[in-house]
Amino acid sequence: MWCAWQVTYRCEMRCGFCNYWNDPAGKLPEQSVAEIAEGSRQLARLGSLFISMAGGEPMLREDLPEIVREVARWHLPFITTNGSNVTAQNAKELMQAGLWGVSVSIDYASAEKHDRRRGKRGCFDQAVRALSYFSKARVHRWQRVNVMTVLLHDNLQEVEELIKLARAHEAYLMIQPYGKLKTGSDRFHHREQDASEHLLMLKSRNHNFLSNPVFLSRFDQALDGGVPGCRAGQAFFNIDSTGDVSICVENRGRPVGNLYRDRIQNIIRDLRLASRANSCQSCWYNCRGETEMLYRPWALLKSLPTLFFDTGRPPTSKS
Repeated sequence: MWCAWQVTYRCEMRCGFCNYWNDPAGKLPEQSVAEIAEGSRQLARLGSLFISMAGGEPMLREDLPEIVREVARWHLPFITTNGSNVTAQNAKELMQAGLWGVSVSIDYASAEKHDRRRGKRGCFDQAVRALSYFSKARVHRWQRVNVMTVLLHDNLQEVEELIKLARAHEAYLMIQPYGKLKTGSDRFHHREQDASEHLLMLKSRNHNFLSNPVFLSRFDQALDGGVPGCRAGQAFFNIDSTGDVSICVENRGRPVGNLYRDRIQNIIRDLRLASRANSCQSCWYNCRGETEMLYRPWALLKSLPTLFFDTGRPPTSKS
């Protein structure tokens, strides 16, 4: 159902809670537009997928509109960006290319805090401008624009202001808890057992808070030992910047095959085999939690309105 496709591992930010900017994978060759087009066609044998194109910072690829256009022939392309390198022009080109949606990463409601955590001055203003550019560039009613927030040790009380920021740009807000898999550090781990209750309260009051309520209800469990039953390799999988396929991005060092060298049927078989040996419960990222919710009848019911019936623009008022 969900494929995370890392189109680059390059990134100009210096975020403390993510070390991809310092990952040696950032120096690896990246897939060309032609390769991604062929890979998309191969994936279409599985049906149309939600394909999240990230990295790294995908907007560092000047050919991203071409990539989106090729992926959109078969699938529902989505990007996650820190907002750097977004202009009114390339936002328009991406939406016209068939982008299903975009998430702009903003973790604090103040520029000073966001810039300090991201390690780059001015990045908060860049992110807010990107949010505005994408919101104005939509050409179809179904195209979504989100603020994507990582729940950290010190930003729970800022989520409501971020919801308001998203609403001001006719955007949704989604949230996921920090996971130490990217850094190995507990430093940014939210430690108070109040996250689920607070977030569910905010969701009940704000129509543009998009995250699935069942997903939110398990934040405390995720932060206190983890949620078992990960479906990596079954419900979702990862494609690396070189075409290697693994059950999830954190397992990219253990690929089961390569999109350009192996038959897609064999890749899917080996993903399922690898998933059986997976007992990890160290993350509750959106790519895991939100996707797994679609396999649970009650959680799926909660997702249907925003998946299929809402427009890409949330209500501008509170509930």
